[in-house]
Amino acid sequence: MASPGHSDLGEVAPEIKASERGTALAIADLEWRDMEGDDCESPYGDGTNEAQDNDFPTVERSRLQEMLSLLGLETYQMQKLTLQDSLQISFDSMKNWAPQVPKDLPWNFLRKLQALNAEARNTTMVLDAPPDARPGEEGQMEEEVLYWDTADNIAADIYSFSELPTPDTPVNPLDLLCALLVSSDSFLQQDIILKMFLCQFALPLVLPDSENHYHMFLLWALRGLVRTWWLQPLRGPGSFKEDSVVLPRMPTFAFVRMDVSSNSKSQLLNAVLSPGRRLRDCFWHRDLNLGASPREIADGLVEISWFFPSGREDLDIFPEPVAFINLRGDIGSHWLQFKLLTDISSAVFILTDNISKKEYKLLFSMKESNTKYYFILSPYRGKRNTNLRFLNKLIPVLKIDYSHVLVKVSSTDSESFVRRLQSIVRCVMRSPCRRVSVEDMAHAARKLGLRVDEDCEECQKAKERMEKITRKIRDPEAYKREELRLQGEPWRKVAQVEKELCQLHWAGDSPEKCRSELRGRLLELRAQQNSLDPTWGVQEFVRGISSPSPGEKQYFLRWMELGLARLAQQRLRPPPETLLSLRSKHCGAVDATEPLWPDPLGVEHFLREMGQFYEAESCLVEAGKLPVGQRRFAHFPGLALELLLRGLPLELVDGGSLSVPLRWVTGLLKELHTRLERRSRLVVLSVLGVPGTGKSTLLNTMFGLRFATGKSSSPRGAFMQLVEVAEGFSQDLGCDHILVIDSGGWIGGALTTTGERFELEASLATLIMGLSNVTVVSLAETRDVPLALLHAFLRLETTGHAPSYQFVYQNLHGTSASNPQLRDGRQCPEPLSDGGLAVACGETRGDGVRTLADVAFGDPEKQHVWHIPGLWHGVPPMAAVSLGYSEAIFELKRCLLENIRNGLSNQNKNIQQLIELVRRL
Repeated sequence: MASPGHSDLGEVAPEIKASERGTALAIADLEWRDMEGDDCESPYGDGTNEAQDNDFPTVERSRLQEMLSLLGLETYQMQKLTLQDSLQISFDSMKNWAPQVPKDLPWNFLRKLQALNAEARNTTMVLDAPPDARPGEEGQMEEEVLYWDTADNIAADIYSFSELPTPDTPVNPLDLLCALLVSSDSFLQQDIILKMFLCQFALPLVLPDSENHYHMFLLWALRGLVRTWWLQPLRGPGSFKEDSVVLPRMPTFAFVRMDVSSNSKSQLLNAVLSPGRRLRDCFWHRDLNLGASPREIADGLVEISWFFPSGREDLDIFPEPVAFINLRGDIGSHWLQFKLLTDISSAVFILTDNISKKEYKLLFSMKESNTKYYFILSPYRGKRNTNLRFLNKLIPVLKIDYSHVLVKVSSTDSESFVRRLQSIVRCVMRSPCRRVSVEDMAHAARKLGLRVDEDCEECQKAKERMEKITRKIRDPEAYKREELRLQGEPWRKVAQVEKELCQLHWAGDSPEKCRSELRGRLLELRAQQNSLDPTWGVQEFVRGISSPSPGEKQYFLRWMELGLARLAQQRLRPPPETLLSLRSKHCGAVDATEPLWPDPLGVEHFLREMGQFYEAESCLVEAGKLPVGQRRFAHFPGLALELLLRGLPLELVDGGSLSVPLRWVTGLLKELHTRLERRSRLVVLSVLGVPGTGKSTLLNTMFGLRFATGKSSSPRGAFMQLVEVAEGFSQDLGCDHILVIDSGGWIGGALTTTGERFELEASLATLIMGLSNVTVVSLAETRDVPLALLHAFLRLETTGHAPSYQFVYQNLHGTSASNPQLRDGRQCPEPLSDGGLAVACGETRGDGVRTLADVAFGDPEKQHVWHIPGLWHGVPPMAAVSLGYSEAIFELKRCLLENIRNGLSNQNKNIQQLIELVRRL
């Protein structure tokens, strides 16, 4: 068996030059032509498709363009569709709409996928047709859902090309996916694939792009995918693993079709990946909605899915991670993809009903392959004697025996047949077999002349810069102390002095001498910070985000996120259950500034360092200790703002000291005001609640954002992201942007109303809620509202800045049913007496018994309380996001936008008002 650090590809191909690429393609073409022979005409075409030469058939060249035109995506071929384009709030964001015309399909698919809706692949058109436009249908329904007639011969589309689609023709979901990916930039592709991964859909690995004569291996698009799993047998915390899916080497099994097969590859793969009778539809197949509609551009698509063990013997089909690959279409028509699969797979399963001379010649060319081959035949199709004759010839050529020939007799033996396949896979895994990573697959793809999306110049330059920085990080905690010197203890001292100054300001009658001493100490600390220069790593980071190329800047930022996350994954971490038990044991007893687990080094630490240099310099300039002309860091807020506009969350509350860097935040907001100009009307939406109640996941699902998730790896501070409102909708909604704030994991630890932790939590909750138009309070099923939030509720009542509230109770431990519904549970939280409020808030009231509803929103009849089903359908890591969760979050989003639209979320703010609020609160 291969060692974990070794790839069984043998000599992995180095990156080949452009001149060598054409040679590789010509060799692939020549091999195919040699197989054809002079005495037989190949049914697979002349091989020019897979050779990717300049003699590409005209009809094939136009098919992609016709599909793009049909879907309204032709305008995105030069200027690609971006992630920011897909996340805009519009009229469609407030309704669960059905596509009316083919041009609606990509946007409907993106909206559903953004909401992690498992029905995204079921996108169909509903056409509004006047009665006279449909002869013989008068008096019938005005809307009709169009489906492909599954009674047609399903195998008929294997060889023949259908007529190009028309507006009345259903679009195959795989065609829609391929067209959308071809039209998207690299970062939207990453987002699409991440959402598909969370929905447990099979992912595109090789994207056919016949229009440009190239197929694309999607390595970059898969880069951001991370999965946790438990190895069998369980041997303590060491059995828990977390890693990117592109890095671990694992057994890989490919399923392909040769000529025609009466068995469905995709259904067979789904059955192999499913424990018992719990069928998963990872791979789209012909029995699903529109699954039998002809593929126009998706033939040649290579898909991948994985099995990861959960640590439960009753659910784990395989004891370790394993990859499964599916080639869409016939191997003869997609020879290059087939060669790639034979080079990377531990075993290849070939489904076919016919093995004749042509198929024999095709497989004879694989005689030097080290891959194991298995045949899956149907006895009711094809010529049995011919099949047996050529099988006997192939057995010595492919170095197999008759145990590698499987016959699927009928549908009645499906379960036993699937168990046999699973047994074969386990047997291959136990034996010495090829183990490859997705990175290894990309090397093999380059050797065959396929393009790899990661090989573009901007991406590679950004990767080199990231590696220069991360190569010097041996111990992340030591790196923070030695290289990010303005953080840690220096920043805590500054924050403490600023806090004392703030308290004296509110006291009003404090001695001026005391204030003067604190100001002097603050200037001394800031002067010490300003005397330092940014270290080499910080300077290199600043150069990376200052690149004149927007693409290179965005690649660099993403590479830094991936590289730093990889460093965190390499450190031994306990499984989530251990962290939960630690939290329950020590909650309320730990220092407010000390996390239960070290804060992982992330991009936010580099931005925090930039913020501290800006803060120190600004403080000295304000005090007249530094001339304005000597400023070195005045441009830092502009650099950070550019990242915010490109979708990166920026810190509002510093996670290191749990304090607000006031000058840095106001600098960012001023820069934002300048950048947005006339479109600066904001609605601020925040989410607060106990750690581990799914706040970040809720926001990511609602708006398609990128807040960090996970109990042990997400940063502690409060972060903000900006969501743009489409210009055509901003007047109706009453704002141009929505500023979304995620409160992080620092509220809910205080169990009493005394002590530093409670004071800190209450102050920060008051700040975030005071800035907000709408606050979503995320709670567990226990209905326990954190004391700090109750304190903030009452404090804001007297300031006139109280937002509109929505309470969300999430089912954190249960899994959702297969067809969950949004529960009708809008009752208000349990009454809290006047005495209870006084205990929570340290205040006395004499106006009788009040409920939390009175405090939060005054009118208990309003629908402000939501019950959200469990996030997962099934058991992680193989669970998909539940349909009930997705639908409930969409309904919550619709309600929030409706309240904003109707003016129920208090007066919207402009950025200047927000800056003033930050200073006051």
